[in-house]
Amino acid sequence: MLKTTEENTALGGVDERQLEESRTFPKGVIAEIQRMADEGIYAIRGFGAKRQLPTFDDLLFLGASASRYPLEGYRERCETGVTLGTRHAKKPIELKIPITIAGMSFGALGAHAKEALGRGATAAGTSTTTGDGGMTPEERQSSKTLIYQVLPSRYGMNPDDLRRADGIEIVIGQGAKPGGGGMLL
Repeated sequence: MLKTTEENTALGGVDERQLEESRTFPKGVIAEIQRMADEGIYAIRGFGAKRQLPTFDDLLFLGASASRYPLEGYRERCETGVTLGTRHAKKPIELKIPITIAGMSFGALGAHAKEALGRGATAAGTSTTTGDGGMTPEERQSSKTLIYQVLPSRYGMNPDDLRRADGIEIVIGQGAKPGGGGMLL
């Protein structure tokens, strides 16, 4: 059981002497993790960003590093296609644009939304990712190129769905919620 002090409210009431040094997380995050473990209550709140988030206006594309400059920009076609797995894959994934739809779990999105994302990705010539929780039949049917997301916990992992996918995305960790992970409430 952790001792608390009234004067140390910045660390959630946890005595600073009881917090071990960590190179990964600041003392405030460790105190919050210990408080959640002690009380069994997961605090859901937005911490926000300490600096302004970048926008599309902040992007700088260096065309010279991607390919040669077009001789006549209005006559030459600009190719944006990309192939994943050119060296070792038996069936490389070919995308018309180098933008993919990130994974969002079934549950966070319903079957109709997953189907709509699959149709949109197919129309745009790119891929969509299943997200945690596995693959839905609507998602597989509507997506020409579907990437199957595998979590370290193997939550929702189905070997049959894994074989039907066009590619695999392995999730190493979730940095948005240190200590809590993707805990379902």
